[in-house]
Amino acid sequence: MDAQFKKGVLELCVLSLLSKHDMYGYELTETISEEMSTTAGTLYLILKRLKDNEYVTTYLVESSSGPARKYYQITDTGRIYQQTQIEEWKDFVEKVGRLL
Repeated sequence: MDAQFKKGVLELCVLSLLSKHDMYGYELTETISEEMSTTAGTLYLILKRLKDNEYVTTYLVESSSGPARKYYQITDTGRIYQQTQIEEWKDFVEKVGRLL
């Protein structure tokens, strides 16, 4: 998949996954990588931006097999933003579909 296509949609993918349940960074990377090629570095930049914009919060969970994991949780503001992005995405896909 073209990198430019992915760039604009990864944030929406992260928010959509987090709207289903809280996840830690590596788990997000693995889940998204099952569908499209991406790197942990790219996703951590997205997660930082989402946290800075208060669309997600974080909390630590102790792990029996290593260091504590930082989990990401979507906020109410993040859910509103996600819904707006979904509507914009659907509109975009519809318009591109007509042109193709």
